Amino acid sequence: MRVVSGIQPTGNLHLGNYLGAIQRWVKMQDEAECIFFLADLHAITAYNDPAELTANIRAMAAALIACGVDAERSILFNQARVPAHPEMAWLLNGTARIGWLNRMTQFKEKSGKNREGASVGLFAYPVLQAADVLLYQATHVPVGEDQKQHLELARDVAIKFNTDYGVELFTVPEPHIGAAGARIMSLRDGGAKMSKSDPSDMSRINLTDDSDTIAQKVKKAKSDAELLPATWAELEGRAEARNLVQIYAVLAERSADDVLAEFAGHGFGRFKPVLADLMVAVISPITARFRDLLAHPEAIDAILADGAAKAAELAAPTLDGAYRALGLPNR
Repeated sequence: MRVVSGIQPTGNLHLGNYLGAIQRWVKMQDEAECIFFLADLHAITAYNDPAELTANIRAMAAALIACGVDAERSILFNQARVPAHPEMAWLLNGTARIGWLNRMTQFKEKSGKNREGASVGLFAYPVLQAADVLLYQATHVPVGEDQKQHLELARDVAIKFNTDYGVELFTVPEPHIGAAGARIMSLRDGGAKMSKSDPSDMSRINLTDDSDTIAQKVKKAKSDAELLPATWAELEGRAEARNLVQIYAVLAERSADDVLAEFAGHGFGRFKPVLADLMVAVISPITARFRDLLAHPEAIDAILADGAAKAAELAAPTLDGAYRALGLPNR
């Protein structure tokens, strides 16, 4: 099984990123050949301060490594270092259909009422996502709810290209069905996903937060006055309570029912301090490793450059095959 997955370099990771995707990446290294990349070419579909983007690429790479992504066991690189990505995307633009892209709900959400003012890149980036996957003959792609539609587009592009040109060039990827990443919600609103874009820093646990900050954020996290029940099903309708219990369960690698069996009949006055201690125990080593890596940017760049060289070598046969299928001169 070969897995390909990317993440946009948006700066420091928060707990939602870690428990939602990165923890899953780390575990996948034991079961598949993994190719992980920082999607910096996707990031430029909206304006970024260039210096900030450069810093974010290094910070995200450092965070991934600190969380357990092993560049010796997986291929880790930033997308812009491998020109085959945008090159393949351009070749696939001839296969992808405007109607397919018009149906992408993420474009509708991100462009909002200013659709005509959105960048071409924002509209077409699902084709680049298809290239990201198809270049490496990925058999599986881990996807969240917001990316399922994009994987379907990648599958459609692969099938149409293979059919149109009478080749079996592209592997048609499947969604990765493994231990699902947890959907971690805001500490201030159990109905909103934990996000760096939330104006309140109290809504999230950053992987750079110190122990006191973590404890303070957990203490002030929105909950309710009811006692904890004995089963997960009994938490139905209590969004904030469910979120805090789920965070504990995932961090402790226990089931939610198991956690509730321990804390049943108790309120959040007892539960929150224990949750804070668990967060500190898990996050503190990550934070220390992250800061150590950031102090040596040349080492981070070397890891990304080495990963890019491996990725480029792996991608070359598929890119060459696409040129041949299209009847274009050999590169």
